[in-house]
Amino acid sequence: MGKYPLPARHCQSGVGAAANLLAWDRRRARRFQEVNMSSPQAICPCLWFDHQAEEAANFYVGVFPHSRIAQISRYGEAGREIHGKPAGSVMVVAFELNGQGFTALNGGPAFTFNPAVSFQINCADQRELDHYWDRLAEGGDAAAQQCGWLKDRYGLSWQVVPRALAELLGDADAGKAQRTMTAMLAMKKLDIEALRRAHAG
Repeated sequence: MGKYPLPARHCQSGVGAAANLLAWDRRRARRFQEVNMSSPQAICPCLWFDHQAEEAANFYVGVFPHSRIAQISRYGEAGREIHGKPAGSVMVVAFELNGQGFTALNGGPAFTFNPAVSFQINCADQRELDHYWDRLAEGGDAAAQQCGWLKDRYGLSWQVVPRALAELLGDADAGKAQRTMTAMLAMKKLDIEALRRAHAG
């Protein structure tokens, strides 16, 4: 078996794992916290990667506007007998996508993404929807694309949906809502005009 980045009892969540990893090097931990705690944002998703955290963060920053890499923390010698990572390699990347904070952790191959967790992008129009769908789908699993859902090249799931969808599906007229649902389920990338036509009957 391969070496796990942390003993199983410490691997209850990516956030918990990140906290343990950061504790091994308090100087780096303080720098990391200064970047991430400067925002009033209460919840910051932590994404667990094998070794692609920096590459993935740079990819996502290139997709979303008003985005940046905020901080990169690296593994030191401390804890190497547990995490198995070479000193100087990337440990955690703090980044922002359109103002939303994220962290990306290089934790090894113990955990992978699955569609039970996804990030939803609410798009104002078809042009915006096309941009996010086309960019995030590049290199992803085409077989996983269905009714606005996709998996990107790292296996992370996204829902790329128009803001109007909730209104169309929630119409008090059950016929309109069901026609919209039927049309949506037949699509991969969502087509706003086609959804509106289905809704109108």
